[in-house]
Amino acid sequence: MIFHLLLGFLLLIGVFAKFYALAVVIVGFLSILKNKNSYEQAAMWSAYLAGSDVLFRMSGGMFFHEMHKYAIALFLITALIVEKKKSEVNPIFIFYILLLLIGIAFSDIPYPESVRKAIAFNLSGPISLGVAAIYFYKRQFSITRLLDVLYCLALPIIAILSLLYFKTPDIRDIAFGGAANFVASGGFGPNQVSTILGVGVFVFIAHLLFKKKFTTILFFDAFLIIYLFYRSLLTFSRGGLLTAIIAILFFATLFIYSKSDRITSVFKHIGIVMFFGLSVWIYTSDATGGMLENRYTNRNASGVKKKDLTTGRTEIFNSELEGLFKNPVFGMGVGSGKFKRLETTGLVIASHNEMSRLLGEHGMIGVLILTMLILIPIFNAWQQPAYAKAFLGAFFIFWFLTINHSAMRVSFPGFIYGLSLIRIKLNETSKPKNESLKE
Repeated sequence: MIFHLLLGFLLLIGVFAKFYALAVVIVGFLSILKNKNSYEQAAMWSAYLAGSDVLFRMSGGMFFHEMHKYAIALFLITALIVEKKKSEVNPIFIFYILLLLIGIAFSDIPYPESVRKAIAFNLSGPISLGVAAIYFYKRQFSITRLLDVLYCLALPIIAILSLLYFKTPDIRDIAFGGAANFVASGGFGPNQVSTILGVGVFVFIAHLLFKKKFTTILFFDAFLIIYLFYRSLLTFSRGGLLTAIIAILFFATLFIYSKSDRITSVFKHIGIVMFFGLSVWIYTSDATGGMLENRYTNRNASGVKKKDLTTGRTEIFNSELEGLFKNPVFGMGVGSGKFKRLETTGLVIASHNEMSRLLGEHGMIGVLILTMLILIPIFNAWQQPAYAKAFLGAFFIFWFLTINHSAMRVSFPGFIYGLSLIRIKLNETSKPKNESLKE
């Protein structure tokens, strides 16, 4: 924990960022091989990669753009091969990956653009999701082990907090307006930064409700929840923050239902979180000169209501639906949507919505893919108790809403989708938190 607070400062050194990113991949891979995935090392190291994707993009630690997506797929495939206790592999997700590949045959990428890069940019996320789904489908996790996985997911998010503290100017020197703020987001995409900070809030609250301290000191846990929420607000990205809030509300509602015998204690914790959340909102609004309200009420810096709530996403969505209607069976082809928009608008705009991209670039095959991706986790959660539904539903919400406002730019949506497919059981005796990362 303390190391990751220091890590945010160290990652300001570009060379160190690349060294650390590579070290994580190598050490994680060797840990999985050495332990033969005996304590879900693959899940924990993959969680760490999913949480650190934004961190290394912010700090220049990536050796190539989609490194974490490939590394997560490598970890999970390796674990499936080396683990002693073989888990069920559902062929439906192998079929899902094969369906994705069909769209490559219909790609229409103009010269001199790189066909390989266009395909990798658009398919690395969905294929990484497919590998995660194959690995996690109906895999058994106790609450303790699941919280350990979430702990690994949140560790690099702590480093992001530290990096933002050192990298961004004083709030009084930042010009806030009616749009997402790249300066307050550490120079990286506000959508992605806000989303991953919101995930951090969720992980801390999950630990809090299960009476497991993240830092061993409750005061520090509370402080980090507040600071995560504050930094997420400062990004001025609505999609990322609202996604986290909806997921947390869903989780808290089902958690209360599953703990009806301790409802007073649960409401006390939730009440405290809501009080501090409102306080942080009021403080942040004042610190940004009222611009926070303008952003969330869809007004510009002058307070004038904007016509488009989606900041141009509706136009992109419509262009991809048009691609579906013109090419209903196989779609426009993988990676073609951006270049079709270039022809019609003169602007190179990548999709922000993975659902519409699948429909536009894969046609009716995309409809089948989406149907599979939505129904399978719902049926999986339906058969499980309320406390399990709380987690699985929150994971599904994070995936579904994230791909609708920032597509699959980073590896987190694919990984969290995989977690929505697990089976959650009552606790069993397990190793101390984070032990597998030390081996």
